[in-house]
Amino acid sequence: MLKSVSPPLELAFDRLAATPVATDPFPHVVVPNFVPPDELRAIVSGLPEMSSGGSFPPSALSLRPEAQALVRALEGPRLREAIAAKFGLDLRDAPTMLTLRGRTREKDGRVHTDSTAKRVTILLYLNPATEAWSRQEGCLRLLRRPDDIEDYAVEVPPVDGTLLVFPNGPTTWHGHRQYVGRRYAIQLNYMETGAKARSEIRRHKLSAIVKRFSSAR
Repeated sequence: MLKSVSPPLELAFDRLAATPVATDPFPHVVVPNFVPPDELRAIVSGLPEMSSGGSFPPSALSLRPEAQALVRALEGPRLREAIAAKFGLDLRDAPTMLTLRGRTREKDGRVHTDSTAKRVTILLYLNPATEAWSRQEGCLRLLRRPDDIEDYAVEVPPVDGTLLVFPNGPTTWHGHRQYVGRRYAIQLNYMETGAKARSEIRRHKLSAIVKRFSSAR
């Protein structure tokens, strides 16, 4: 749960601004070290152990001040404005939905596109570089087609505060090779404003209540 207040976190918005939009296999940007190394070490050292898979809203977790500051920075106006400018989007009224993952299961990483209720997907990877990632296990791949995990244009190791952003669409296929174990990531979505998006946001809020209650038992 978010409790104490920590100082603002300075993310590498200059790196984001300087990174051109790549178009293969679909429009996206990848920004290594979006979270500066010193800040990243402090954040990672205080992340809670998530023994189960799935996504957790921040309010369902006990986050230390450094992680709280990261959540606030990601949900703040500066990132929204930077991404809107980068992709030529109007995100002023887009609701947000943010979750954290700490563990990847056998079934995770299958090739998919995100829900049509999600207008933009932002992934921030918080893991230290290890041999597993160099073996391409658990590295997210941006794919050219939906039926071959090996037909990828870009592979993003989930390490060192790397930021990945892409507007969602019918051909934004992505996934990763099977990996089981700890894999910290934050997903932030700018949502559509229709009924489907409102339903997903309601489920997200209900999930936060259920998971917060379960963790308190």
